Formats: sequence, C-alpha cells, structure tokens
Amino acid sequence: MAATDTRERILEATLECVSRLGMAKTTMEEVARQAQLSRATLYRVFPGGREELLDAVVEWEVARFFLRLNDTIRTEGQDLASILEQGLLSARDALEHHELLQRLLREEADQVVPSLVTVLPLIVQALAEWFRPLIAEAPLRPGATVEEAADLVARLALSYLGAPGRWDLHDPAAVRRLVDRHFVAAILER
Repeated sequence: MAATDTRERILEATLECVSRLGMAKTTMEEVARQAQLSRATLYRVFPGGREELLDAVVEWEVARFFLRLNDTIRTEGQDLASILEQGLLSARDALEHHELLQRLLREEADQVVPSLVTVLPLIVQALAEWFRPLIAEAPLRPGATVEEAADLVARLALSYLGAPGRWDLHDPAAVRRLVDRHFVAAILER
C-alpha cells in the first residue's frame, strides 16, 4: 500500500472516529481499529501522535470542504463581484450544513478551535491563490496590486463567513451590498 493511500485511510478512519466519538474521545487505538492498521503504522505516518493526527484530519477536512465549495461556484463568464457573491452564499450555507463541524463547535470548541486556528493561514493562502487569477482580470484601483487585493479578499471572505455581523449571508441582496461596499470598493476602480 502506498504511503499516500495509508495516510488517507488513516485520515478517513480518524474522521469517522471523530464523527462517532468526538475529538476528546478519539484515541490512536480507536483510529487504528477503525483503519484496520496497527498503532505502529499510525505513529509511523503521524510521529507526533494524536495531536498531529487530529490537526491533520482538520486540515484534510477543511481542504475537502473548499474543494466541494469550488465545485459549486461558476466562474466562467462571471465578473468578480458575482463570483464573490456566489462564494459567500455557498460557503455560508455549506458551513451551516456541515453537521460534524457544527456539532464540534457546539460541544467541543476547546478541541477543534486550536486546530482551526492552525489551519487558518493555509486557508488564507489557498483562497488568495484561488482569487489571484480572477482579480488579475479586473480593473484594480490605482496603486493596488493583484497580490494585495487577493490577500484582502481572502481575509475579508473568511472574516465575514466566521462572523457576519449585521450582514445576512443567506440573503442574496444583502450579500450583493456587502460585496459591493466592502470587497469591490476596496480593490476595484469604479
């Protein structure tokens, strides 16, 4: 079995254990049993043990979340504002319907939040890279660079998804106003 196959098998087993038991009660023994592998194999792949494994499964699931989200967003023939609107509406809906994440945040925030904080810089970087080619095609404000604009848009998107404040991210009209006033106004020439 290839190392990547073993790693994925362990991550799938860990996600299953976390879904069933929660993060606090997921042990290396339980993951080994679920993956039908020895504990030694788990420690070979994740030498940092349980904490490294839990951080890795959070990072893996976050990456899968954004891949699924990417599949819902149409970019072809759309302007940047429309793409941002689609992304915010879809992401907010996907976050609210991610049953495991919602349960962990309700019941074990102390366990999941540190792993999410660790992965946030990776999310910002990945989102900025995703936005970069879209922003490169848009008319930027004088003095703005594509890199700065992509970073800003990524950080704004994560911020509003995490804490929308007064903005109703279920309402397309509200999202349109948010994108126009806070995203587009910050980076695009009017």
